[in-house]
Amino acid sequence: MRQAGRSLPEYRELRKGIGMLESCFDPELVCEITMQPIRRHGVDAAILFSDIVVPLKAAGIDLDIVAGVGPVVATPVRDTADVRALPRLRPEEVGAIVEGVRLLTDALGDVPLIGFAGAPFTLASYLVEGGPSKNHERTKAMMYADPKTWHQLLGVLTDITIAFLKAQIDAGVDALQLFDSWAGALSQADYREYVMPHSQRVFAEVADAGIPRIHFGVGTGELLGAMGEAGADVVGVDWRVPLNEAVRRVGPGKALQGNLDPAVLFAGPEAVEAHARRIAAEADEAIVLGATGHIFNLGHGVLPDTDPGVITALVELVHEL
Repeated sequence: MRQAGRSLPEYRELRKGIGMLESCFDPELVCEITMQPIRRHGVDAAILFSDIVVPLKAAGIDLDIVAGVGPVVATPVRDTADVRALPRLRPEEVGAIVEGVRLLTDALGDVPLIGFAGAPFTLASYLVEGGPSKNHERTKAMMYADPKTWHQLLGVLTDITIAFLKAQIDAGVDALQLFDSWAGALSQADYREYVMPHSQRVFAEVADAGIPRIHFGVGTGELLGAMGEAGADVVGVDWRVPLNEAVRRVGPGKALQGNLDPAVLFAGPEAVEAHARRIAAEADEAIVLGATGHIFNLGHGVLPDTDPGVITALVELVHEL
């Protein structure tokens, strides 16, 4: 395997001096950070180190990730004129990410690399709210009061997402994952009317690549059926819905991903093992019910204070199962 050109201590020193977004645009850092879970935990695939707002930043939108807050947009999008002023994403603007993917395809060898992008709705939520939001009130207000502008906005963001994913495909990723982190704030009717057509276009535009497409959201138990219709091959399930119930909602012919609660990793080895075995059994039942497969994963991201040793032990247990 070819390794990036800096030692791990050098990366740590470099990382201290730059922010999260800057890290996402440094090819060697992208490679190193993506590789670390492979080296340390022996997981079966790598997920590209990136952030949901990276393509927006690359396109030229003025935003930053503020510690303790999250993505903050300097000039939120509030009307049609703001939508018209949004820049588009050109391939050369994600050259650093493309180079990071190319470094990774060398370093990973036979280990698959999963590409990454935020879904149009979640991107829109950050742009309209100006940052993270608990209630998404400005986002929903635009949806309900001015659906024409809303769909124009999501059309632009869909174009940006497609361009970002196609750049990763051309660079050699083996699968794609579309994150709709905030879709769980919507009813199924609103999801189908205001969001689903745009996610469908993303999946349709990358279908020719012939690689697996994964769709994931948080708190989306009531949306699993609609998300299963959006065009992905794999539907992510958070910890709120058992996999043997999720397959009934998603329908047959799709694989499932998930769904250990990240908080379980703090509960001790017996609890971790019990929950992992339960999920494996539910996955077996889901496959009998029509799921085409199961990717064991957490139901959301690893919590910051998680003991890395617990993750390693979990990976070993899942491999045994």
